Amino acid sequence: MFGMIEDGTVPKHEQLRVILEARCRDDLAPGDMLPSERQLCLDYGVSRITVREALGQMVSDGHLVRIRGKGTFVAERHARSRLHLASFHEDMRRLGRNPTTVVLQTELRVPTPSTTAALALRANEKAYHVKRLRLADGNPISIDDAWYTAALVPNLDRYDLSQSIYQLLKVRYHRPIDHAEQTISAEAADKDKSTLLRVPKGAPLLAFDRISYAGEHRIEHCWSWYRSDMYQVQMTVTDPG
Repeated sequence: MFGMIEDGTVPKHEQLRVILEARCRDDLAPGDMLPSERQLCLDYGVSRITVREALGQMVSDGHLVRIRGKGTFVAERHARSRLHLASFHEDMRRLGRNPTTVVLQTELRVPTPSTTAALALRANEKAYHVKRLRLADGNPISIDDAWYTAALVPNLDRYDLSQSIYQLLKVRYHRPIDHAEQTISAEAADKDKSTLLRVPKGAPLLAFDRISYAGEHRIEHCWSWYRSDMYQVQMTVTDPG
């Protein structure tokens, strides 16, 4: 019923962890309580030490949450993205999520001085401003507030911007995004962001400031705010020496 745990080269706590992760993913929802340690010992025919080792790893990995005096619960599922170039739609589909986008604003106008500098525009040169709410499985994940160099993407506002703009840039304009400069910081949600993202005012957000390039051309300047309770960034760190 629950899967077999056998003696072998794979430690029993690792076998149990794999089984419990599948159980949390397929049979349980975030917030559901796991059976007690004693019940798990009976269900899987293992020792309490094995159960505690498996649960401890799952808590460390963010799959479970322990609440003292109450029990162990399935954690909210984070969208964990590697730090790489990909559209939100591509990222969410890779993570097994269903992405949707609500376009909040589209306009062609002169951007702020910071964006004018970021995109290396001339004074009073216009750009397309696109603000969007991004959702995964119906839950708001992020707000994107982006500007696109109008001279490089004429008539951008005529397209369906609820789909991947990166794919649009590649297919329609033959200007695929190939590199970007990005900084990540922490920011407290103001009233507007808290309303859109359905978080309390002052909740911590991951704030991204990105300039994206198609070849030598600066094509996008985007601010993004992600819910830190539902989104994580993973990266590989190497020794340059």
